[in-house]
Amino acid sequence: MKAEILAIGTELLGATRLDTNSLELTRELAALGMEVVAKHVLPDRTADLAASIAAATARVPLVICTGGLGPTEDDRTRDAAALALGCSLLRDPVAEAWIRNFFAQRQRAMPPANLRQADRLASAEWLPNTTGTAPGQWCPTPSGWLALLPGPPREMRHVFHNALRPRLRALAPPHAFFTSVLCLASVSESDVDAVAAPLYRVCDNPETTILATGEPQIELHFRASASTLAAAQALADGLAQQVERQLIAALGDVVISHQSEPLASAVGRRLAARGQTLAVAESCTGGLLGARLTDSPGASEFFLGGVISYSNSAKVDLLGVSPELLDSDGAVSAACAEAMAEGVRRRFAADWGLAVTGIAGPSGATPSKPVGMVYIGLAAAGQPPKHLHLALHGDRDRIRRFSAQRALHELFRHLR
Repeated sequence: MKAEILAIGTELLGATRLDTNSLELTRELAALGMEVVAKHVLPDRTADLAASIAAATARVPLVICTGGLGPTEDDRTRDAAALALGCSLLRDPVAEAWIRNFFAQRQRAMPPANLRQADRLASAEWLPNTTGTAPGQWCPTPSGWLALLPGPPREMRHVFHNALRPRLRALAPPHAFFTSVLCLASVSESDVDAVAAPLYRVCDNPETTILATGEPQIELHFRASASTLAAAQALADGLAQQVERQLIAALGDVVISHQSEPLASAVGRRLAARGQTLAVAESCTGGLLGARLTDSPGASEFFLGGVISYSNSAKVDLLGVSPELLDSDGAVSAACAEAMAEGVRRRFAADWGLAVTGIAGPSGATPSKPVGMVYIGLAAAGQPPKHLHLALHGDRDRIRRFSAQRALHELFRHLR
């Protein structure tokens, strides 16, 4: 069964309020085997709302509206729904008595405007709301059903779980959805698509989506539908495994996880599983590595600490980088990155040391060391240190973020 969600409220079109109800409803409907095919955020204007409700009910069998059921003049969802369905509003005596009692129990005077909340679409049933004064409504349409839910998330959640979900469960055919995820690092969206598209383009089920996240990372979501959850999972996992094999063959070790998670979290899981520890030394990233590694709870299990060695003197005094090396190779060099990694590993007595040094710009570059030149150093106990040279492009923020990401990915690859 296909569904559309209409989030109603002029405030949701501003810059300060988010529509979170739609996200929760989408999860709940998916669990019932229902697919949300569109979401709309609409202002409190009766004519616009009526047109949108009429159009949505003509397209799909289930339309859920949230918001606009309050007592004030700008709460117009009831009127718009009546206009869209060509029916009248009736003052329901049972609802009116319940609203009066709601205020009486709290020893508060009831504003006369609250009685508007007792106006019911002539063909609708109430969806009781015991957490507020805005009951929901459940109304047949020419091609299905229209549900009106209150806008405050706590009230919406209560009405959905206690009154609407049982009705939807009775309507929903046996159906299930399952989504498999491939999380990728150090690869572009276009490179992923070039490899994966020949496999997923010919397949309607599962449906494949490519997402670029802010880490920066790429995620492939394979969403399958079937009559049972096990069958849906088998479809989604099957395509995900085919695509993963192709990606590794074409692009190398780029798959970091089978769930949506930051690379730093995947690194932490792998370190913790091995019972190993990490320390970091940062120059151009200025603490980004440490911040990302400690974003997740439990980082103290594997992360010992870090040194932000921005100056040459800090590299010498805190990491043991030799002044002669800095004179001969410079702070932005393979030798310095390796020395920083080994120095921080020794200083914290860690199993691994990870270091970043580079030129993030916009100043500080030379003809031989341009903006975007970055070196990553990696040191492990009992092994000679290694390095990775990067030539990055973009502004200062992008270079710093990509440097941190590539450093984490380099460690992740060695932890395999």
